[in-house]
Amino acid sequence: MIAIIDYGMGNLRSVSKALEYLGASYKLCSKGKDLARATKVILPGVGAFGDAMKELTSREFIGPMGDLVTRKAKLMGVCLGLQLFFEKSEENPGRKGLGIFKGTVRKFRSTNVKIPHMGWNDIEILKKHPLLEGIPSGEYFYFVHSYFGKPADKGLTLASCKYGRENFPAVIGNDHVFATQFHPEKSQEAGLRILKNFIHW
Repeated sequence: MIAIIDYGMGNLRSVSKALEYLGASYKLCSKGKDLARATKVILPGVGAFGDAMKELTSREFIGPMGDLVTRKAKLMGVCLGLQLFFEKSEENPGRKGLGIFKGTVRKFRSTNVKIPHMGWNDIEILKKHPLLEGIPSGEYFYFVHSYFGKPADKGLTLASCKYGRENFPAVIGNDHVFATQFHPEKSQEAGLRILKNFIHW
């Protein structure tokens, strides 16, 4: 069963509906202790980095999330969820992130495009990963964000996307953690393919 972290700021309905459509069982977890036996976890999110970390802390998710990483449970972050996996963010400089990925969440610097980056955009696949199986370069996904994660280890960037003058990481991951800056649950067939790959990961 897949655990979806419910900390009051996630796009839970669209994520859960997508999993239901794919025939997957899931459980909404509103307290850290609910993750004790989880083997697959999705961290969705819409909103501000600092507010999200405050909610995760108050609901006692920080320790259990660290335990998930230690035992190499399969983790997936979506949009703000990806950003929360980082150590810190320019959005809220004084607030620490989960620190699963070393690096910083940065604000778009481009002045020739509208911020937030909102709508459909294509990605370029840089590295193979089980969750990108069946996803070619040039595939379009749905984005809504003003910030993006920049890992210290460039090898963690699995796919990139260009917006204005900036080429930013659209997908980041390793052998047990995977995160998308776009919303797979709102990205039609291509997004469902990624979620299906996660179900079978």
